[in-house]
Amino acid sequence: MSEKQGGGLSRRAFLTGGAAAAAALAVRAAGEPGGPYAGQGLQVWSCGGLAEGFMPANAAYEAESGCAVSYTGAFAAALGKSLLGGATTEVFAPRVLDLARKLKSVGKMLHYQPLCFTSYVLVTPKGNPAGIGSVHDLARPGLRTMLSPDSSPPGGAASMALLKKAGVVEGAKKNAIFLGSCVQHDVSEVAAGRADAAVVEKRITRLPRYRDAFEIIPIPEEYFPAPPVPFSIGVMKFAKNRELAEDFVRFITSEAGQSHFEAAGFVPALSDEGRRLAKKYGAYDG
Repeated sequence: MSEKQGGGLSRRAFLTGGAAAAAALAVRAAGEPGGPYAGQGLQVWSCGGLAEGFMPANAAYEAESGCAVSYTGAFAAALGKSLLGGATTEVFAPRVLDLARKLKSVGKMLHYQPLCFTSYVLVTPKGNPAGIGSVHDLARPGLRTMLSPDSSPPGGAASMALLKKAGVVEGAKKNAIFLGSCVQHDVSEVAAGRADAAVVEKRITRLPRYRDAFEIIPIPEEYFPAPPVPFSIGVMKFAKNRELAEDFVRFITSEAGQSHFEAAGFVPALSDEGRRLAKKYGAYDG
């Protein structure tokens, strides 16, 4: 078996990271109070799409450090607007690089670095009954597509931009069984066989309700809309304990932390593919 999983962390690193996290959680569950930051707390905000990676990663960090992580995953633009106003948090993981750059330029984020990257795939019902082979098939007459153009940014706009770059947006819209407003809800139409195909982020296919619910067909990277692809993480100037905030970011971007984001369907920044994407999108600070 290959040591690589889709350009992500090595299989050994992925399994080792997961095993280490599980062992640490077992120790914490047994009531061991230790850890270098025992009794301290840390406030972490992120784009809501990262929640499936952050929640187990936060639990693993709590077990390792003794720190209590107070986590909020929500609409990144709303969180960013709050932070550019009067709101505060200690660590922030936004989706769009421009937001991290803006927060740093106004002195609210001390520094940032790549966290992970998203990718887009086609999903069909199990067995792919309509015989979908590529994104170009979405314009095929008679096909039933599922589109969610009004999904919260950048979800809906990103998938429509992808279809436009592929030259099939009008055909896909004509084939739509309806135009929805929530990708996570709407894609159930594909899982149930009422729609033949949809474009979603790969992370959607890793949600518990959709595991093993689809056939998954890759989409060439050339069609991906650039702004929503990179996720970053940074320490905010409001960190009460700068050393703790830095240590949390260190853990999240380590093999142990990154394994949780890979499991949630993201490309880890630590992987070879992640490093390539970081250079491509200019995701490094400075």
